[in-house]
Amino acid sequence: MNDQDGKSMLLEQNQNSNIKKVIGVVSGKGGVGKSLTTSLLAVRARQEGKKVAIIDADITGPSIPKIFGLTEMLTGTEKSIYPAKTKSGIEVVSLNLMTDDPGSPVIWRGPVISGLVRQFWTDVEYGEIDELYVDMPPGTGDVPLTVFQSLPVDAIVVVATPQDLVSMIVEKAVRMAAMMDIPVIGLVMNMAYMVCSKCGEKLYPFGEGKAQELADKFSIPFVAELPIEKEFSEACDNGQIEEKEVPELAEISEAVHRLHKR
Repeated sequence: MNDQDGKSMLLEQNQNSNIKKVIGVVSGKGGVGKSLTTSLLAVRARQEGKKVAIIDADITGPSIPKIFGLTEMLTGTEKSIYPAKTKSGIEVVSLNLMTDDPGSPVIWRGPVISGLVRQFWTDVEYGEIDELYVDMPPGTGDVPLTVFQSLPVDAIVVVATPQDLVSMIVEKAVRMAAMMDIPVIGLVMNMAYMVCSKCGEKLYPFGEGKAQELADKFSIPFVAELPIEKEFSEACDNGQIEEKEVPELAEISEAVHRLHKR
C-alpha cells in the first residue's frame, strides 16, 4: 500500500520472523463466525504440515485464545514478544494473552488499537511461518484499514451468514479489499445448513445456493459452506478446536497453499 506521496506504508516484520503468506479473514458484521473460520483454516493448515500463526486483531473482542484453550501470558524481551503456542504448535498473539483480566473491556481509541496491531507484526518474533492468518474485527474501520495498509496481505477470506442483508454486507468487505488492491480468495458461508440427525439430509433453513450466488456476483473463486453444528460451539468453548476436521474448507485451504506471494 502507498500513501499520497507514493511511499510504501508496509511495515517491516520482526527481524527474527520469516512469514511467507498473510491471509486476512474479514466480515462485514459481527457474530458470523469469523474467528471460528480463522481458527479452522489455521488448524487445517497445521494438520497438513504447515507452520502457522494467528494474529488476533479483533482487539476489543478477542476470542482466539479461548477457542484454542490458551491462558498463559505472552513473554518477551525489550526487543521482541514471543507468541503463545497451541497444542499442535500454532503460534498466537492476542491482547487477551497480555492482560491480567481478559474479561476487562478495552476502552481505547482507534489509533491506540491500530498501534497494537502494528506491534503484533513488527515486535513479535514468529520465526519461520508458512501462513499467518489475521482475525480482523468486523466492518471497515480503523483496524482493517491498518492491517491492509501496514501488513503485506496476500489475500482475504470473507465470512458471512445467509441472512437477508448478507449481500450488502459482503459487498462492503469485497469493495474495501478492492480499494486496497487485495484479492478475495474465498467466501465462507457459516450456518448455511444443518444435517438431519435421523436421515442425514442437508436442510437449508435460509435457502440453498446463496453462497454460490454471492460468490458469482462478486467473482470470488472459492466457496465453502459450514453447517449449524453444536460441536463447533462446544469445541470453541472447551478450547478443543484443534480436534476438529472440516473437509468443507479443503478447497479454500488448498487455494491458500497454492497462493503466490504478491
